[in-house]
Amino acid sequence: MSATAWSTIANLATALGTLILAVATFSAVRSANLMARVAQEQFLVQLRPVLTTSRREDPTLKVNFGDAKWVHVPGGGAVGEVSPGRGSMGPDTPVVYLAIALRNAGNGIAVLHGWHFYPDAHRDTQHAPLEEFQRQNRDLYIPVGDVGFWQGAFRDIEQGGYEEARKVIEAREPWTVELLYGDHEGGQRVITRFGLQPAGEDAWLVSVNRHWNIDRPDPR
Repeated sequence: MSATAWSTIANLATALGTLILAVATFSAVRSANLMARVAQEQFLVQLRPVLTTSRREDPTLKVNFGDAKWVHVPGGGAVGEVSPGRGSMGPDTPVVYLAIALRNAGNGIAVLHGWHFYPDAHRDTQHAPLEEFQRQNRDLYIPVGDVGFWQGAFRDIEQGGYEEARKVIEAREPWTVELLYGDHEGGQRVITRFGLQPAGEDAWLVSVNRHWNIDRPDPR
């Protein structure tokens, strides 16, 4: 066999070896990336909160609104109340106080970011735009597998939604709140919609209507 033939065979063998090495490297990199994504997802699952209603047998929570106003929120229930407080027009201005007892059914601490109020039994399939959520005035954390609460208030009579909220609460009609929350690192944001129904003379019952993922694909 001529030297040229041997040279050609050697070049082909080198090229084949390089191709095999490239395929092996690509496969290894792809496998490593897949394992990294799996590990990251497992890590995120450990931080992921999911808020739902608390149980009827859960303890009653005492909630302070920062203006000498306290309310008691029973397990599985909520508070909707209109009473004088530190409103926009002075100490006698009616303030709409709202609170819901919650339970964190997820694996991570829940941090509440904001809320959006509807003066009816809202059933739209889409949540409110993020820019329309009212930011919480205080940090509200709900531990894993434990109970906590959400609170909000309409204090300014010129604030959008004040009149509607006041009328609904005073008339004891159904209302809805969407809560925006995430994990303790600020990620994995979720919006959960809660429906409120009057029960008896002054109680409110809570139900979970829908969840939306903001920072990752929806589950449906």
